[in-house]
Amino acid sequence: MEIERKFLIKKLPDNLNTYPFHLLEQAYLCTEPVVRVRRSDDTYTLTYKSKGLMSREEYNLPLTAESYEHLKKKADGNVIRKKRYCIPFSDALTIELDLFDAPFEGLVLAEVEFSSEEQAMAFLPPEWFGEEVTWSAEYHNSTLSRRTI
Repeated sequence: MEIERKFLIKKLPDNLNTYPFHLLEQAYLCTEPVVRVRRSDDTYTLTYKSKGLMSREEYNLPLTAESYEHLKKKADGNVIRKKRYCIPFSDALTIELDLFDAPFEGLVLAEVEFSSEEQAMAFLPPEWFGEEVTWSAEYHNSTLSRRTI
């Protein structure tokens, strides 16, 4: 089960470049239900996600680089590319801060994953977070993959 809240970002942290990051590329084979392939640095996965906003089922299966490239060619819509910073936060939480590349350059989102819905609802975001978009599918990567540029 994936339980996460998602926020737009109004101001980047001053020390952003001190945090580790991953380069992500993901393409969607299906958006209802979500079936995506992802490259994170040199790791490749196929992911299934059920419907939902804050909480939903998620299953990940490993892929080879060759399988990833083969499946990526079969995806519809935009391929999503972003740099994901991993920022430690209180209560052993991590903020995943995504800076998107073209065609969504300028979009900056933060996601925080939780172990329970109670923990998620008790979360108080830092001041540099902007509007919460957890309850809108508009900022799901699967939705962005279908957006006309």
